[in-house]
Amino acid sequence: MANVSMVTEFLLEGFAEVWEFRLLLSTLFLMMYLATLLGNLIIVIVTTIDQNLNTPMYFFLRNLSIVDMCYISVTVPSACINSLTDNRAISVAGCATQIFLVLYFAYVETMFLTIMAQDRYVAICRPLHYPVIMNQQFCVQATLVFLLSGLPYSALHTGNTFRLSFCHSNAVPQFFCDIPSLLRLSCSDTWNNKLFIFLSAVIIAGGCFTLIVMSYVRVFSTVLKFPVKEERGKAFSTCIPHILVLSVFLSSGTYVYLKPPVISKVVQDIIVSMFYTIVPPFLNPIIYSLRNKQIKQAVGKVILGKFHSRV
Repeated sequence: MANVSMVTEFLLEGFAEVWEFRLLLSTLFLMMYLATLLGNLIIVIVTTIDQNLNTPMYFFLRNLSIVDMCYISVTVPSACINSLTDNRAISVAGCATQIFLVLYFAYVETMFLTIMAQDRYVAICRPLHYPVIMNQQFCVQATLVFLLSGLPYSALHTGNTFRLSFCHSNAVPQFFCDIPSLLRLSCSDTWNNKLFIFLSAVIIAGGCFTLIVMSYVRVFSTVLKFPVKEERGKAFSTCIPHILVLSVFLSSGTYVYLKPPVISKVVQDIIVSMFYTIVPPFLNPIIYSLRNKQIKQAVGKVILGKFHSRV
């Protein structure tokens, strides 16, 4: 059988069969999407304007917010519109583009979450060396490496998926195009694809997870030695939110991509997928702004500055 696609379009899964329930879920996700854009945009603006936030920690937080806005924009708006209009069709090219972008932004987000853990480790465990290690040149170079290395990573996975033949069905059991769902529709041998996904998960996700765990083990062992209770609380408050977002992102993404297909259920897959495509970008601005005194002060300054300029 030739390695060409036998379908010209795919049909994505809707949020629900009943119109009223579909309307409710679409409205809910659109509100989460708009809240995500607003929250992350506020972080980008205040970390850019306020000179007090011109540090590596907020540099990476700003970049993470930009990635989050792009990441959630790849899937949620189109899924909500498709669900509301009951237009489930997506072209093969559109599906490939969506897979590429989802993988790309997920990869870059993982890299930023990893470097932010390293930033906390250096800041807490090696404070005297912090200005030397986490200098501006390093931050810019690391960001460029993340952005550029994500391109071949996403391209390889996308190209490896669309070299397959799809002749079983064109109904994707997901509200957006993702690789595990397409592999179930293929009538080609997908063993190499599954092996590639597994190796990528072990090397990329596993490597990042190991670095993050090592960073926080050292951070917590150092923090517990702080003599002042308030200092320990402050240090923990900067690390725990990051761990929370990271845990939701990596655990849900790993489950979707590495779970055995025999236990797959469409509703279950959709719910779990939401936890790595919608929840992390939505939670990031809430966690980092509501629990961060400097961010809240910077937002207040920006709002007051705009008010005074108009007066």
